[in-house]
Amino acid sequence: MRVLIKLFATFREGRFKSEEWELAPGATVAEVLSRLKIKPEEVSIQLVNGKDAALGQVLQDGDVMALFPPVGGG
Repeated sequence: MRVLIKLFATFREGRFKSEEWELAPGATVAEVLSRLKIKPEEVSIQLVNGKDAALGQVLQDGDVMALFPPVGGG
């Protein structure tokens, strides 16, 4: 199955902005984080198809997964 992975802010450093991945059926949000070497506690917002996603959420063919780190500002 194919899933589009989008990274934002500091997660793009040394990685990519947007990339389509071929994943095995049953792959989860946590597995994608592991492959990216991003710890779950480093993620501020994780979305699948624009909705909040749990680490154990199983991804489906055609899903769009977006990852955001904590962003400072003010």
